[in-house]
Order: sequence, then structure tokens, then C-alpha cells
Amino acid sequence: MAHTPDLETDSKLHEKEGYSTPLLSVVVCVYNEAGNIEALIDKTYQALKGIDFELIYVDDGSTDDTVKNIRSFSRAGMKLVELRKNYGQSNALAAGIDESRGTYIALMDGDLQNDPIDIPKLIEQLVAEDVDVVAGIRANRKDDMFLRKVPSSLANFIIRRSTGIHIKDAGCTLKVFKSDIAKGMGLYGELHRFIPVLASLEGAKISQREVTHHERSWGNSKYGIGRTFKVVSDLMLMVFFQKYLSKPMHLFGASGLLLFTAGAIINFYLLWIKLMGGDIWGKPLLILGLILVLGGIQLITTGIIAEILMRIYYEGQRKTPYQLRNVQTF
Repeated sequence: MAHTPDLETDSKLHEKEGYSTPLLSVVVCVYNEAGNIEALIDKTYQALKGIDFELIYVDDGSTDDTVKNIRSFSRAGMKLVELRKNYGQSNALAAGIDESRGTYIALMDGDLQNDPIDIPKLIEQLVAEDVDVVAGIRANRKDDMFLRKVPSSLANFIIRRSTGIHIKDAGCTLKVFKSDIAKGMGLYGELHRFIPVLASLEGAKISQREVTHHERSWGNSKYGIGRTFKVVSDLMLMVFFQKYLSKPMHLFGASGLLLFTAGAIINFYLLWIKLMGGDIWGKPLLILGLILVLGGIQLITTGIIAEILMRIYYEGQRKTPYQLRNVQTF
């Protein structure tokens, strides 16, 4: 049974035993958040006092004084990662995770709506429950009902039903990971909304905890109702990753075989009518039969190509289609 952690004691042992890496890396991605920099740095260092941590700011191509303010209010243990342009939150988070050195990695928004005071509680739960990820649930969320809360609730419902991963608030950035899980997720595009799904693909055990949520005090939200459509399109990719990444032929091959079989039955039926002296030319059923046969062949071919690409993906990078939790020799 896991012990209840004392983060300050663990941090001191961490330093005493000569670790060259911090216990915790806090990754904060920002885009035009100049007015929130000083307050977030102050709150983070106060909340994590006594813990061996590093604070990594990733600037995602800001056009205001964000970078200037990060440099002005920087403290020991901080790192600034500047991206050449605005790549989006997923790529910015990936850059921060790649630069992190901690045993645990915490992700947090830079708009002061997340509260760093919750990070030690998330780590304590992660260690006590022996899980790989603890995801935050925004309690008493301070956002607009129709532009933020309703679309978010709908997206969370769709994600839960489609993936079978019962995360109450997939859109909450505040999460804590074991380092190996965070670094193995493969964040890109707009997949930051599906971090729990990506973590589960790595075999992660996931827990949840309510966290504080504040109203935005400075700046404007970078999200709108239009992101709901992006969520749905990315969700299709996530369902494919979750169910068919290592066996794409099961999806494309089965669908293609079904279409091909249906088309072949229709064409054999029409051939029989023709042999009996009937007229089949120009009939809609003939066109449907041909479309189904051709569509089936295309899907089967796509499945074969996807299988080849999957093998290149795993074998070319020496990846394995499984993740080991532990290997123990007695």
C-alpha cells in the first residue's frame, strides 16, 4: 500500500541524495498573458514553497509584453521556452514537457484561472493512490454558461461515451503526471483536449480531483464555441488511435469486405437477371453495386497501406505496441 507523501520531506531527500533533477516540473503555456505573469509566478513560488521544483514558461508566439515580463519577474529555478510563432496549445505543452526534468510534471494554464495551490494535493493523490495521472476537475467553474460551460459539458459527454474514459473535465489543463507518461503521450495538433485519452494509450492509471477555478482577471480567453467542432473532428482521430492504431486492418478491412460483399451480391443478382433476358442497363441498382464493389476495394487497400505504415511506425522507431508497468525479478 502506498504511503501518504510528505512533499517537503521527499524534496529534501531528493536533494540530499544528489539528484541533478528537480522533484517537480511545472509547465505553463502562455499566449499574450503579459498582465498575469507576475501574479502567477508569485502564487506558484508561494504554493510550492519547500518543494524542489522548476517553473517552465512556454511562450507560444506572444505579440505583447509576455516574454519581457517573464524575464523581468524571473526567479531561480525558472526556464523560458520561446516558440518562433504561435503553434497552438498542444505543441506548446509538448515543448514544455520535452524541456522538463522533474520526476513529476504538472501542467497549468497561464491565465490565473488554475490555482498552483492545488498542485501539491494532486501530487499527494498521485503517490497515495499509486496512479500515473491525476486530472483536475474545475469546481464551481467561473466561466460563461453558454459560450464555455455548455459546449464543454457536451464535449466531455461525447468524449466519455466515445472513448470509455470517464473523465469529468477533459478541458481542465491542471494535471499532474509521472514524467515517463507525460513524455510518451505524443502531443501535437489540437490533441491537448484529449490528454487523458493519450495517457490511457500509454497504459496510464488515471485519477481525478476537484481543483479551484478562478475568474479571469486580465486579458481575454483564447477559446470560443467554435472549438466544439474541432473537438468532434479530433475525437474521431482519438477513437481510431484508441481502438485501431495497432490493428487498422480490423477497421478498414472489415468495412471494405462488408461493402465489397454487398456490391458483389447486387452484381450477381443483376447478372442473373441479364442472363434471364432482362434489361439492367441504367438501373440505379447497377450503379450502387459498382460503387459498393469499388468502395470496398478502396477500403481494403487503405487497410493494407495503414498496416504497413503502422509497422513502419513501430519498427522504424523501435517502439512496441505495448507498455510495461513493471518488471520484477525474484
